[in-house]
Amino acid sequence: MASANQHSLRFSSLRPYLVYGVIAAFLILFLALPVLKVIYVAFQDTHTGGLTLVHFHDFFSNSLFRESFYNSLYVACASVVLASVFALPLAYFTSRFNFSGSIIIQTLSFIPLLMPPFIGAVALQLLLGPNGSVNLLLREYFGFTIPFMEGLNGVILVDSIHYFPFILINLSASLANIDRSMEEAAQTLGSSGFRLFRRIVFPLSMPGFVAGASLVFVKVFDDLGTPLLLDVSKLLPPQAYLRITSIGISDPMGYVISCILVAFSIFAMWVSYLGMRGKDYATIQRGGGGLAKRNLRASESAACYLVVLLILAIVLAPHLGLLLLSLGTIWSFSVLPAGFTLGHYHQAVTTAAGFITNTIIYAGLAALIDVVIGTAIAYIGQRTHVVGRKWLDYLATSSLAIPGVVLGIGYLRMFNNVEMPYSGQTMASWWGVIVIALSVRRLPYALRACMAGLQQVPVALEEASQNIGATSVRTIWRIVAPLMSGGLVAAFVTSFATAAVELSATLMLVSKEADAPISYGIYLFMQTVSGRGAGAALGIIAVVIVGIATFLSHQLIAGARRNMA
Repeated sequence: MASANQHSLRFSSLRPYLVYGVIAAFLILFLALPVLKVIYVAFQDTHTGGLTLVHFHDFFSNSLFRESFYNSLYVACASVVLASVFALPLAYFTSRFNFSGSIIIQTLSFIPLLMPPFIGAVALQLLLGPNGSVNLLLREYFGFTIPFMEGLNGVILVDSIHYFPFILINLSASLANIDRSMEEAAQTLGSSGFRLFRRIVFPLSMPGFVAGASLVFVKVFDDLGTPLLLDVSKLLPPQAYLRITSIGISDPMGYVISCILVAFSIFAMWVSYLGMRGKDYATIQRGGGGLAKRNLRASESAACYLVVLLILAIVLAPHLGLLLLSLGTIWSFSVLPAGFTLGHYHQAVTTAAGFITNTIIYAGLAALIDVVIGTAIAYIGQRTHVVGRKWLDYLATSSLAIPGVVLGIGYLRMFNNVEMPYSGQTMASWWGVIVIALSVRRLPYALRACMAGLQQVPVALEEASQNIGATSVRTIWRIVAPLMSGGLVAAFVTSFATAAVELSATLMLVSKEADAPISYGIYLFMQTVSGRGAGAALGIIAVVIVGIATFLSHQLIAGARRNMA
């Protein structure tokens, strides 16, 4: 009996290490090795197999690649600037002033995150393109047009509109943590208005701004779908995609471009980390009540509302354009569609039912994988003393810095010759590899939610359960999991909602249309004028799916918190 108990105790002590090993093997196989393979091929001599820099020399010697590199840097930096123009007023006004509708404004400002940028790109072309609604009116009444969507301008505008909430979220959090006494001291010394904002408020909120701006830079620099749909190919992600899909996975330039994308993404995430630390902008008291809100005079209130409404009109334009496109019969060289119909939705539901079904299956499986792995990593990190537990967190989080196109190329290179048993196909062409890619790409979001949920579970409850004889597995199942249900739901929904509209990785990994998710279907429909109505209808369906998932997430989390109170 004593021997059996000792064996059980030894197995129980080894269980965290076994779980650690399984998760580490999964992340190494499906995250680290594919990325390292891409980097290695970028430096590999195609003839001798040794290491060389000749591919990078060829890259920078090619005028097309040099232009694509500079264009990508320009688009990413310009998008950060324009996204800041959208985010700064909204964050400052809602944090600094008392005026009605601030909650509605913040809610509407987050809507662009529900729709991937490539979905709204075509809709913005119809609204702001050379022959779009706005320019048709400007040409008719004022005799000039504005190149909103011409060339790189279109990519900058679309990506800025979609990603500016990252700056808004982080900046608003920083403004809420500013020690109010710092502002009061500056006002006592005579500082006010724009000078107060420039010299005191903005520097103290710099950590949040830098963190948000870095995220925008990463997302824009790695964006593949928007340039493709706007027919802008002289950027790094489209060039990597075109090289691999047209020339083949043996072409070294696709790997060189991927290596550059990874390098800049890691650099931007490092800058974001430095910004979040904020050690150079520390306030005296953490969470010092935020800025002191003041009431607005009538003229000031009118000016604020004017700025806010203008920004909201711009950032919500893709959703309006997409809705009109999904309902319009013909929309070409006209301010509005010639007529309206529900036929596009019927076409989308009937002909693209497979896309919708695949999306629910893929995103659901990916979210389930993320919840299981995220919970395990969170528990190992916070409740055990396993050696190297922090590195597991770092490895899982590192996927934030890996562009989807790079991960897709890595999977094609690694698994193209791996035969699936009993199927007669390679692993790279198997639909399951799409699920794996989606789970790896979205794991950091689920992991953060799982960690937040576990932090709210007192360790004393677990100790009490184990003291009365419950095993660690039973304790986790009966005590920990129910108490962190809010975090688990948030992790599942966040992963599901973002995976449902992922394009970069799926565009690389879809081998046949029958296996394609809704994002791939939208991309196919948007390639032709006749299919754009159905594509827009699919886009609206995708937005509704993501919106419902987000709403349910908030409701379930709120319910869990009420039950715990």
